Amino acid sequence: MKNKVITAQQAAALVNDGSTLCTIGMTLIGAAESILKALEQRFLETGSPNNLTYIHSAGQSNRERGNQHFTSQGMVKRIIGSHWGLAPKWMEKIASNKVEAFCLPQGQIVHLYTAMAAGQAGYLSKVGLGTFIDPRIEGGKMNSLTRQLPDLVEVVTMRDEEYLFYPALPLDTVIIRGTSADTDGNLTCEEEAMKLEILQAVLAAKRFGGKVIAQVKNLAQKGTLHPKQVVVPGNFIDAIVVCDDPQQDHRQTSSWFYDPSYCGNLVAPASKVEKLPLDIRKVIGRRACQFLYPECVINLGTGIPNDVIGTIIHEEGISDEITITVESGIYGGVQAGGVDFGIGKNLTAMINHQEQMLYYNGVGVDITYMGAGEMDANGHINATKMGDRCTGAGGFIDITQNAHHVVFCSTFTAKGLEVEFSHGKVNIIREGSIKKLVSHINQISYNGEIARGKKQKMHLVTERAVFELTEQGPMLIEIAPGINLESDILQQMEFMPLISDSLKLMDSSLFSEPNFDLKSTLTNG
Repeated sequence: MKNKVITAQQAAALVNDGSTLCTIGMTLIGAAESILKALEQRFLETGSPNNLTYIHSAGQSNRERGNQHFTSQGMVKRIIGSHWGLAPKWMEKIASNKVEAFCLPQGQIVHLYTAMAAGQAGYLSKVGLGTFIDPRIEGGKMNSLTRQLPDLVEVVTMRDEEYLFYPALPLDTVIIRGTSADTDGNLTCEEEAMKLEILQAVLAAKRFGGKVIAQVKNLAQKGTLHPKQVVVPGNFIDAIVVCDDPQQDHRQTSSWFYDPSYCGNLVAPASKVEKLPLDIRKVIGRRACQFLYPECVINLGTGIPNDVIGTIIHEEGISDEITITVESGIYGGVQAGGVDFGIGKNLTAMINHQEQMLYYNGVGVDITYMGAGEMDANGHINATKMGDRCTGAGGFIDITQNAHHVVFCSTFTAKGLEVEFSHGKVNIIREGSIKKLVSHINQISYNGEIARGKKQKMHLVTERAVFELTEQGPMLIEIAPGINLESDILQQMEFMPLISDSLKLMDSSLFSEPNFDLKSTLTNG
């Protein structure tokens, strides 16, 4: 058998001009930095590989590294991905029409890998109907350059029901990462913080005769790896790059090189949760947590949900009552946030990315907590494109479309908003200059009309008001103590909401330093 161990530079030379390249990762977890850097360097020195079609499911950057190595002009002609919120160079390129850009839901890309691996022509799903992914709206085309191109996604009717058809996208090269490989190429991931969708993408590439290149930290003797730990059998891997600087280029995640508690190799001693300061994000998260009930399974999206709700649950002593999940496939534990989104320590379970999306798309999580940028009078939500800057959908559409209850967490206005909390009341010190409850949203990420049609529960929680989506549209159901309905709410909106006949005051304990006794509410709820 040939020697599969090559250098990062030799690996970069395996990617041809005009080919379709796929990388696997989430944030910086799973990033094969040695190979990505070598590809960038080869392009800068030789102009190759160029005119690539680049496909990725989750966002894969920490604002500096990861797939931002592919942003030099001319290297990528077309990008097909789900999220660029942590990739400012990609957002800039897309906004300035320097690359063809299609956004597809994260879970649908992952499922598409599986469909391609199975020899299918594509993947059929209801996920994305009625959103900007739907070709009757935008077709996932993220700039004017892309809007000139044929649609990627199709609307089809089967048994009198509408679906979106996501066509197969033949992969020429897939770049993956593991912890160890033996000289035959058998790959394990024992120190990785996520399971991801590695095997699905590998098999998709093999269906089309594509190459698979793997980066690892450790090289083992042939036949010495435990077969149950092998994630990708060696016959599917064409080349192995052993990282020569793991501290920099094979980090477990952006913020640290390796912590065994994030991959299940160690249970760290329980430590006291550092209490969050009483700020606007915590207040929103607290009110959102009042929708919890015993034994519910929840999902945390990026932003306010992931950064505060898990901590609030621990602060309030109800972590044993709730199952927290994240789209990467993790269950329980204590979640990391920011550029390390998607991992957690002391987990109760970890499944792969594609399996988690099967759960979210099929059964549907009990409650999902998501951020929101804008809402209109139909209950449509924009969380994916603000102005000309597109963060993309990530797993947002997959999760919100099928959850039993969607709770959006957002400040009432943006840009300059300052508030203070005292004596159980809210005081607006300075109003934000940008309204978020508007007559026309920039992009439909969540379709309120479809949600109303299937009677999905939906709430929008802000620091001063709570809205509930009813059959007639969004209804104001709660207002914070200290807030004036006319000046602080209605005048800061571009549409007139329905107002509940039994408009309530939000619980004043939400706006005070001590715990707000969520455990008692949960028990009695």
